[in-house]
Amino acid sequence: MSDRPIFVVGCPRSGTTMLQLMLHAHPRIALPPESRFLLPAYERRHEFGDLGDPERRRALGEWITGTTHFGDLGLEPEAVVAAITSAPPTLGSALGTVFKMYAARFGKPRWGDKRPLYLRHLPTIRRLFPGAQIITIMRDGRDCVASLKETPWGPRDLGELIDIWARSADNALRAARTLPGDSFHQVRYEDLVADPEPHLRRICAFLGEEYDPAMARPSELAPVAVPEYKTWHALTRSDVTTARVSSWRQRLTAEETARCEAVFGDRLIRFGYQPATACRRTPRVRATRTWLTVRDRLAPARDRAEAVRGLLRGPALPARL
Repeated sequence: MSDRPIFVVGCPRSGTTMLQLMLHAHPRIALPPESRFLLPAYERRHEFGDLGDPERRRALGEWITGTTHFGDLGLEPEAVVAAITSAPPTLGSALGTVFKMYAARFGKPRWGDKRPLYLRHLPTIRRLFPGAQIITIMRDGRDCVASLKETPWGPRDLGELIDIWARSADNALRAARTLPGDSFHQVRYEDLVADPEPHLRRICAFLGEEYDPAMARPSELAPVAVPEYKTWHALTRSDVTTARVSSWRQRLTAEETARCEAVFGDRLIRFGYQPATACRRTPRVRATRTWLTVRDRLAPARDRAEAVRGLLRGPALPARL
């Protein structure tokens, strides 16, 4: 049995919470609600100083337990601070200690985290947790845009919503090219909801775990692992369904669909989705596509530069749990 940490990533509104619950239903795996302290901790790592000093680890633990969403984990702050103070002196160990304690709350040995935004920061996840196994869920970009339009927290500008999915798609493609096969696995939302068991079996094979039928009934875990105030996840309390597949046909206007496909129609095709329009490329769309392409090509260089900066100005990173 493996003990490698598990990270679920994807575009927002692509089914990451559903997949989180499916994995959380496994008798050996626990994935918490979105904690949202991992990336801020990495970005502020230089402020925490030398984690070889127990007092600096204690200060880091107090910062983590004081973050906005920490309470969703159902952990005792004082116990978490004490565990981080006693943990190995690396940032990854401190962060991993929290997730490990969440898993222990359910009597499970494997831990990890879920957040869509991690898809844009996989090099960071790999620096903190070199053995991490990444699972990305891909959903039709038009459905993601349509769903993002209806959230209380998403951008109001359609161009921004289109960019969110395009960036996620580019990062998924890059991860598939660059990460080892035992570290990266991808599943399509539409395939998973249509017939959960075979795709969950493949995910379990990737993770080195036995399949458990409870994984196909994620709604049973929603009251435990999805906070009630997240009303935009209300469907996780219902049975797995295909009802939202291709719902963009009713939720997007013809003009909105055409704009989506003009920008990321080529990406839709690469993931097995068929555009409904001729993907007409206006000057505005051509400029957007050029910018996305240039950004994607520059990303590896940015990742290498960020790694060097991390070595120069921050505490030790890799988890030693």
